[in-house]
Amino acid sequence: MGRRGWRLAFAVITAGALLTTGTAIAAGGSTTTALDAKIINGEVYVKASAMTQALGGTGVYDSKTHSYAYTPKSQIPDVIKKVSPSVVGIIGKPTEIGDSNRFALAHGTGVIWKADGWIVTNAHVVKDMKNIVVVTADGKQYAGKRVNIDETSDLALVKINATKLKPATFASVPLQLEVGEPVIAIGTPVSFSLRNTATTGILSGMNRSIASYYKLLQTDAAINPGNSGGPLVNAKGEVIGINSLKFVSDGVESLGFSIPTDTVRYVVNQFFKYGKVKRPSLGVELQESWSAIVGLPTTEPLEIESVWSEGAKKGNLHPGDQIYSVGGKQVASIVEVNELLKGYLPGQQIEIMIQSEGDLITKKITLTEAK
Repeated sequence: MGRRGWRLAFAVITAGALLTTGTAIAAGGSTTTALDAKIINGEVYVKASAMTQALGGTGVYDSKTHSYAYTPKSQIPDVIKKVSPSVVGIIGKPTEIGDSNRFALAHGTGVIWKADGWIVTNAHVVKDMKNIVVVTADGKQYAGKRVNIDETSDLALVKINATKLKPATFASVPLQLEVGEPVIAIGTPVSFSLRNTATTGILSGMNRSIASYYKLLQTDAAINPGNSGGPLVNAKGEVIGINSLKFVSDGVESLGFSIPTDTVRYVVNQFFKYGKVKRPSLGVELQESWSAIVGLPTTEPLEIESVWSEGAKKGNLHPGDQIYSVGGKQVASIVEVNELLKGYLPGQQIEIMIQSEGDLITKKITLTEAK
């Protein structure tokens, strides 16, 4: 290709990719691909055909305007194709319903955690479910057993007798997320016949504390009854959250929430190590400030309402004391305390800064297991 052809290819670079010499990075930030390139007068040029082959999409050259129109390939179908084999439907009989009505069933969604049959889902999906059946994306059915359940985080593990399943790719921790980035929810909404339904949206917010013990992700991707336990996926095909709840009310739309991957990893790892979540607690009941309760930004401390653990009593904590920091980090909400304590176990010591009788002091207390 002559010099004119290399210049033609440069339109593709500016339209769909960021280039360094010999390297193309897809606009979605996913795959790095080596391409043949030339430097002419300090500019990097690659062939248009090489770009479309690497990034997908199509390009058309207009000889009259000497312009090149590049249409990028949508990543969504590829992401859905990648993730769907790792998503399962879960169906069973609610315990409060008798066996006489065979059509009275409950269902939800799960995500394959391990290839040998471990499925992560919501606790509320399987808590009151008997005769659990797990259906994989290829239509195979397996009897499922609820092995671990943690209602506090709303997570559970179900085991099926299967091998060579395709585990989902969970995003690494700490999560690298941006509000506004595209996300896909995959699940089993409304009817079990609709399993592996995909909906798209954006990541609407992070660090939400809505009726939850830990922080949640917020999305406007459609999450309907039955989507619970399914994955919220980023443009790389990584699971960034497990869909858990949504707000349903007149005038409220597109307000869904997911349990972020860091909490999922924390809970599941504890399941495998201890058989349950050994959740630490300061051993006190806390009261948030008015500002924190209504959602205003605040640095106001938490107040101790009551002291119930031996560790807290030995640490000389009292009702009315105010907590400013835990483990060296400032806290203003109960959810922030819960998040910090994920790095500890019951029986370990932690440093807290409190104001007691007008004095600001630092104490070490022994954590107890949460009620």
